[in-house]
Amino acid sequence: AKLARALAARGASVVLCDMVAPARPPPNSRVVVGALEDTLDEAITADTKAVVHLACVASGGSEQDFDLGYRVNVDGLVEALERCRSACAAPPKFVFTSSLAVFGARAHADDASSTEPQNSYGAQKAIGELLVHDYSRKGFVDGRTVRLPTISVRPGAPNAAASGFASGILREPLSGEPSVCPMPPETPLWLASPNSALRSMLHALDVDASAFEGGYRCVNAPGITCTVAEMMAGLERHGGDPGLVTFQPDPAVAAIVGSWPYEFDTAKAARMGFPAADSIDETIRAHVEDELGGIVGGEA
Repeated sequence: AKLARALAARGASVVLCDMVAPARPPPNSRVVVGALEDTLDEAITADTKAVVHLACVASGGSEQDFDLGYRVNVDGLVEALERCRSACAAPPKFVFTSSLAVFGARAHADDASSTEPQNSYGAQKAIGELLVHDYSRKGFVDGRTVRLPTISVRPGAPNAAASGFASGILREPLSGEPSVCPMPPETPLWLASPNSALRSMLHALDVDASAFEGGYRCVNAPGITCTVAEMMAGLERHGGDPGLVTFQPDPAVAAIVGSWPYEFDTAKAARMGFPAADSIDETIRAHVEDELGGIVGGEA
């Protein structure tokens, strides 16, 4: 909804398509509720100029339910691309959010790194990148894939992502609630705040297609490398209680999160004009102000 509000503020006519209605849709927007395959005809029409495809089954959910992951993350993407191909009067911009999970088990990655995913979610996102590039090559869409870091701090309820703890260990203590961390304090993570991800998606919409060097329609979005311990220190600096975080190792989460890089060279994104990512302090400060009304610990 934050992306929709930003687009509406720029004067765009926004259609939101999701399984549930957003809490605060922007004024004059249109909301389409239902499964992706049941709503595409209403959501994407002849006059659609741009599509931002965020729909996915997250990392943990994709690993637990193989069929659902492929049905949503691959088949659903194909259906959206095909709807653009058949219905739009002109090829629309098509922003697809991919993931660091496409790279597999390595510490460092850049835009030239090969994709070697070690879990179903990463494989599905890598397939999605190729689909968007090929539909762009054929002139069906004007594709722009953005590989996002792990997003923290996500507002709202936890999701099925294996990386969900990266939000929970900040979000819950800042609200005075306990949280469980399945990874040790020294674990490094590649992170972006919701505001950083928003800026990346908006820039992906705005940037000229020729900026994608070599013609491949994909870029690693800016982020920061931060350990769990550094996140805990940031939590304490902003009035949260790190004592509310309990460390309980989870091999299933470690198998997924441990297969992702945590250091990225985002020089390509910088050359394309993507804004720099927020620091961990900027990330926590924005969550407290935007989601908690400036109140830490759940009490006024």
